[in-house]
Amino acid sequence: MKFTDRYGEFMKGQKEKVPAVQLNNLKAVLHSCEIKDMRSKDRNTGVCDSPQDCPVCDGTFFPSLLKDMSVIVNFFNKRAKKLLNSHLASGFKKYILRLKRKLKLKGSHANMIKEAQDLVAYATITTFAVQKILKKYDKVHCSKKGQRFKLEAQTMHLELLKSPWLLELMAFHINMRKTEMKARLFGFDCSLHIDDEDRALFLVNLSDSIKLNLDLTCPICLDTVFDPVSLTCSHILCHMCASSVAAVTIVDGLQASASEKKCPICRQGGVFGGAVHLHELSMLLSRSVPKYWKERLRRERQERIKQAKEHWESQCRTFLGYE
Repeated sequence: MKFTDRYGEFMKGQKEKVPAVQLNNLKAVLHSCEIKDMRSKDRNTGVCDSPQDCPVCDGTFFPSLLKDMSVIVNFFNKRAKKLLNSHLASGFKKYILRLKRKLKLKGSHANMIKEAQDLVAYATITTFAVQKILKKYDKVHCSKKGQRFKLEAQTMHLELLKSPWLLELMAFHINMRKTEMKARLFGFDCSLHIDDEDRALFLVNLSDSIKLNLDLTCPICLDTVFDPVSLTCSHILCHMCASSVAAVTIVDGLQASASEKKCPICRQGGVFGGAVHLHELSMLLSRSVPKYWKERLRRERQERIKQAKEHWESQCRTFLGYE
């Protein structure tokens, strides 16, 4: 079965209508270009003499794909965030959220796990769909423009594999197993490995050709990330370290950072304000390296108390007119 058909069947099998990559429409655009581009190919080998640009194709193909990807990423992030917030909620708030999600209180735990699995499967097959159509573009035009577009999409935060919510969903699924630091989700494995120095590495095998190896070492303190946050550029830092780089206190929060503050890794600006707190990953790491986590918590508590004290003393002086 062709991937387009398999992708279509997967989308039709969803309980509710979900956004998808319009593969048939995009292929139709490329087919019309393929006919014109054959004139520039060697008739014996079928190989292009040189890459060909098509303003008509590019003006339709990439904007359409960009629109699809934007809708898909927004949908995925929104659904994943809603699910994880419901899982992390407590008390009366948790009860209200479950009612809003129209979940029966009995068996809701299993429903959450099933929805998390469905979202991960959705992200995976959609990622394959985008890769397939971009490879098709490069084949038709004998270029690497599709690869460049993929890199541009990553900088625009339209790459599902870079979404912090995907990482949170996988950490959530491992957390639900409680005893194992790995899980298998719809044909791919995800696991957390800890070396002899308590350094953490998150491994995800999507296929034989696509593997994600996420080093969970903070580039600032060079320890395993503690209370991790994912910046909008997808790099992960300790919350305290990120606050230090962004020149804000824990009390003010990362949303108070100046827009010119840059990621210490990629040097992209304005990445702190929209940072995502990785609560599920934090819980997973606290179970995996308990001694390190306990010691780091003790040290950070002292620093947090110090910053809070300095903050409120400054607020009091301002209020009383001493500054």
